[in-house]
Amino acid sequence: MKINRTKYDSVEDSSEKIDLAILRELREDSRKTLQEIGAAVGLSATSCWTRIKKLESQGVIKRYTVDLDPAKLGYNDFVIVQLTLESHTDETLYEFGRVLATIPEIQEAYLVSGDYDYYIRIAVRDTRDYERLLREKLYKIPGIRHSKSSFVLRVLKEASVPLGH
Repeated sequence: MKINRTKYDSVEDSSEKIDLAILRELREDSRKTLQEIGAAVGLSATSCWTRIKKLESQGVIKRYTVDLDPAKLGYNDFVIVQLTLESHTDETLYEFGRVLATIPEIQEAYLVSGDYDYYIRIAVRDTRDYERLLREKLYKIPGIRHSKSSFVLRVLKEASVPLGH
């Protein structure tokens, strides 16, 4: 089957490819100058700036940040905690999520389907630090029925969302 494409389709595809190339450059190093990004993707600095501002306004680029090494800051371990709550009302789920967001050691928290309600990734200094966090913070949250913890032995892959091929 042959697809009839208009000249606008190819312009749109080309524009999307350039945006993806800009995103790759920013993901590699968000401190690159507009001139460096432009040179890498074949645009002027002004055109790059315009596209980046568009990606920001569309919410594609959510924020700029720095990637910190947890071990260099004393966080040598990560723990994956699976939690089940006693109740699943909207209010309970909202309140539980609100409290989780206040605990700085919690790096990620997911409400999931399956045997557990939440998967949580926690950064800790060591096993004693984890035990302290459980006693002082996590287990003080009302409504936890069951939890299961697993220490991460090795990170095999950490990645950002794929940006095309």
